[in-house]
Amino acid sequence: MARRALPSINALRAFEAFARHGRMTLAADELCVTHGAISRQIRQLEEQLGVALTEGPRSRLRMTPEGLKLAQALSPAFDQIEAAVPRPPQVGPRPLVVSCLPTFAMKWLIPRLPRFQAAHPEVPVRVAESNGAFDYRADGIDLAIRMRALGAIYPQDSNVTPFMEHFHGPVMSPEVAASVKPTLEAICALPRLHTRTFPESWSDWARKIPVELPEPASHQEFDHYFYMIEAAVAGLGVAMCPWAFVQRDLISGRLTAPLGFVVGEASIVALTPLADATEHALLFRDWLVAEGRSTPTPPEAACDSAVGR
Repeated sequence: MARRALPSINALRAFEAFARHGRMTLAADELCVTHGAISRQIRQLEEQLGVALTEGPRSRLRMTPEGLKLAQALSPAFDQIEAAVPRPPQVGPRPLVVSCLPTFAMKWLIPRLPRFQAAHPEVPVRVAESNGAFDYRADGIDLAIRMRALGAIYPQDSNVTPFMEHFHGPVMSPEVAASVKPTLEAICALPRLHTRTFPESWSDWARKIPVELPEPASHQEFDHYFYMIEAAVAGLGVAMCPWAFVQRDLISGRLTAPLGFVVGEASIVALTPLADATEHALLFRDWLVAEGRSTPTPPEAACDSAVGR
């Protein structure tokens, strides 16, 4: 077998972590290294490949199209490696296993998780990122977080608890927003970004406005929300995103939402077994409900007021 011509695995890990989080500091926290170490690894990777993977000022670094392509291949590859790595037998209390949408875990749940751990240090929590079908017993899941869309199917033995409204709206980079007129028609005609996780997001939003969507300049689909978000940051088009996923990116200025947000037809829900939910699962569910109530609501849709049609 020919020797694999792969760059440094550490550099690939650093870049993949940055790609998922969109920020060097968060990637550094995940890998327990410094911000500078992540930056050096990515710079070395670019030099080795002879391709720019990132661009923009250090305060708003974003991926290039080549970087996005590489990142989308790296994440499932690292997921497969992680799943195949043998683990020692569990020592100590069994963790509460929470199956969660990957982007929701990164952008909303994990930043709030320290509050739960501080209040309940006796309840270890393991977040398992997934947006697919699951079985409580077979997969060892205590609670699942999903986006409940019209016609969604969950295990029949589930107790479904909505804990947050699903606000969503079109987001894009400030540079893209500045290049077009701030009208609904102009923004909707931009290259349109989609995710396989929730393909009906654009049609859901259009029904709520209401508006008939014009044909965009182009379509591009991504496997996960976090890559679609980074594609929007990179200026590849306009993405329909949940408020919970992009709140921090809007505050930091990486993204802008000139049309505001509307309440979607989906909702974000906690799923627990109907008959034998554990005490810790119910405790976590109630905490999610409280956190959902305390999450700030987004700016309302501006389609009929500040933004002209």
